[in-house]
Amino acid sequence: MTALPLDPARIRAHFPAFAEPSLQGQAFFENAGGSYMSRQVMDKLDHYVRATKVQPYGHYPASQEAGAAMDLSFTRLAQALNVSADWIHFGPSASANTYVLANAFGAWLKPGDAIVVTNQDHEANSGNWRRLAARGIEVREWQVDPQTGRLSLATLDTLLDAKVRLIAATHCSNVAGEINPVAEIAARAKSIGAVTVIDGVSYAPHSLPDLAALGVDIYIFSAYKVYGPHQGIMAVRPSLAMDLPNQGHFFNDDKPRYRLTPAGPDHAQIAAASGIVDYLEAVATIAGDNAPGENPFRRAHHAMRAQEIALATPLLDYLRGKNSVRLIGPDDPALRAPTIAIALDEPGAAVAARLAKHGIMAGGGHFYAYRLLEALGIDPSHGVLRLSFVHYTTPEEITQLIAALDAELK
Repeated sequence: MTALPLDPARIRAHFPAFAEPSLQGQAFFENAGGSYMSRQVMDKLDHYVRATKVQPYGHYPASQEAGAAMDLSFTRLAQALNVSADWIHFGPSASANTYVLANAFGAWLKPGDAIVVTNQDHEANSGNWRRLAARGIEVREWQVDPQTGRLSLATLDTLLDAKVRLIAATHCSNVAGEINPVAEIAARAKSIGAVTVIDGVSYAPHSLPDLAALGVDIYIFSAYKVYGPHQGIMAVRPSLAMDLPNQGHFFNDDKPRYRLTPAGPDHAQIAAASGIVDYLEAVATIAGDNAPGENPFRRAHHAMRAQEIALATPLLDYLRGKNSVRLIGPDDPALRAPTIAIALDEPGAAVAARLAKHGIMAGGGHFYAYRLLEALGIDPSHGVLRLSFVHYTTPEEITQLIAALDAELK
């Protein structure tokens, strides 16, 4: 394995889970389902609940402190994503956020308009948009290659014309793992006057992207998969957010934070979310001169990706030589996130259960990418084995995983 840009011991010191006695010897390979929470987030959550668990934005000190802590999360997340604070919206989950968003677009679009969805996405960024067909919206499917699971820009081009008003796609599939060319997708959408809605749930754990560079209109991800609390976050271009029909109470129509997230997300968790950004800055500090970039967030992004590529290389080398498995997505670690799914003769969940005896925490199933598995000729009820990790995984855990796979895969 090549030299790592991030010292695993220094990184893991920011995660109380690694000091938890019950988790000792357990290698966590189900990060795509939710990452461990960083100490920075835990500390802010604990303080809010103890000191300011009151209605925020009031007239007394505890209430004012609560509101200021929430405002800080909007500001800090916007800073990390390279947008202004009025882009940021919190909701109960990415799935709920997308559901509300699709309902808003359902009233904004007109019968006869067309939208493009993929069969690579998590169902949250597919099914919610497909339901708009009942409102007279034409739904066009951007299909994956049935062998590789890849989305081709050439295929997308055949679906685009002046009728298309929205393209919904994923930054990175939670099964195929390949990182899609989002900037190119956004540029194509812009050229025909369409909106881009990007599901970043499976990409954001590998560091928050620069949204200004990507050029997207909407970017959705889950805070609990980026070392934070269990909430969903949307970044929405402010002019578009105000054009969409209000989904909240009528008297909040002029309040951007209320219009697209009517469910009332938990105040303490919003306040704690700024800890995600604090953690990314800590990663940049640990990386030091090993990571280039014009600010801490780009340096953290570079270091986290370099770390993951180095960690994924021996695992992909091992799987490439295993004739009994079908690797979903590319075998080049530079082209994918370390969310690695393999199809086996056995159901994925059965193999995951056996790996648990080796101290490997992994998952099996369809992971809500039901349509993708069908497109790949895999029965969703049979599912795949998914091995997902992030930059805090260690080389020793990769070795532990390979040994367990070698013992259990025939």
